[in-house]
Amino acid sequence: MNRLALRIVIALAVASILGITITQIYWVRKAFDLKENQFNSDVNLALENVANQIFAFNKMVAPAGKIVDQVSTNYFVVLLNGPIDSNLLGYLIKNEFDKRKITTDYQYGVYDCADQCMVGGNYYAPVKGPAGRATTVPGLLNQTSPHDLPTTQTDGYYFGVRFFNIEANLVSQMGIWIFSTSVLLIVIFFFAYALFVILKQRRLSEVQKDFINNMTHEFKTPLSTIAISSGVLKDPSIIQTPERLLNYATIIESETHRLKQQVERVLQMARWEKNSLNLKREPLSLHQLVTESVRNNLFAVEKMDGSIQTQLNATYDVVQMDKLHISNVLYNLVDNALKYCRQRPAIVISTDSNERAITLAIADNGIGISEENQKKIFHRFYRVPTGNVHDVKGFGLGLNYVKLVVEAHGGKISVQSNIGNGSTFIIVLPLA
Repeated sequence: MNRLALRIVIALAVASILGITITQIYWVRKAFDLKENQFNSDVNLALENVANQIFAFNKMVAPAGKIVDQVSTNYFVVLLNGPIDSNLLGYLIKNEFDKRKITTDYQYGVYDCADQCMVGGNYYAPVKGPAGRATTVPGLLNQTSPHDLPTTQTDGYYFGVRFFNIEANLVSQMGIWIFSTSVLLIVIFFFAYALFVILKQRRLSEVQKDFINNMTHEFKTPLSTIAISSGVLKDPSIIQTPERLLNYATIIESETHRLKQQVERVLQMARWEKNSLNLKREPLSLHQLVTESVRNNLFAVEKMDGSIQTQLNATYDVVQMDKLHISNVLYNLVDNALKYCRQRPAIVISTDSNERAITLAIADNGIGISEENQKKIFHRFYRVPTGNVHDVKGFGLGLNYVKLVVEAHGGKISVQSNIGNGSTFIIVLPLA
């Protein structure tokens, strides 16, 4: 599947998931509103029945008009024209709520408008007691203020009922919606995971393809040179020109060594992946290693008419390290500084230290690395794209190898770079 087709499939899949999610949210909300309306209707009907029973008990005629008033989403008041016993009120409310399976915690209270004071009430939590019956929790109604009740009534009595945790109670009754939402969340999770795996596998496939192309190119060039040189050596007349014979023999030796290095680098990464690469760590001077590395790379730098300088400012530079691998780290970073430079190379290697660690910085004046590529350059086989131009040799293994070696020594590596302004690789290693 090409990249455009994959993007279209992913976009359609994401749009489908979003559509399903929005639809689910809409219907869950509608179901919750329906439950809430049903709850308010049940409460209104229950409280009207309570009021009618109180009127019948007091042998009074129910007033005309609206008896139950919903002050807020969780607060209802019922108008009465005569006194009422709070215990009887509690019994009647509980009985009506039980008929309609209203299981939300509530608080009720009776208010005397003439004296402007509470004359009774209680808090009720329909939880199951040891005997399996509802348990009353007394003594909490006194938290209700008279200001919570209507002030338009100047005489008589009325009672109020306040509910607690209505939303949680209604949600707990939406079993099928909770189940369907949970299933949807699981589907979304597995979809996101599958999408992540697909993209990762596609990226690995692209990396593998790039690696094979790079390896083919890296092997093809020296093999072609060796083949041409071997053909020349087959000419019997070459014996008459020893200088030419030595020149082509040297070319074959050099290209053979280059091939051996390339193969060894790939095998080295394979061994590292299997954790079979053992570090021979010993206390060594990092400054000494840097000096040796500069000396070994001086010829390559001068060949490009460049310069390499050191600023070894660390007061303490002894590190527990594997000399071979740290030397390879320095070689790789200097080699990259040379390969990715379009002008005269100017490389500066500096060190600094504190009580715990030494910092090694290798700065160059190369082409720089974009912010996007800075996050990927340490990945295996990754190379900064150069279009169709293959002017930089390598498999994309160098910086990955550098990162693995540094981390194996308990250190960290980072890069600071801007396009056109060079790069600085910073390595922090713990002191011995």
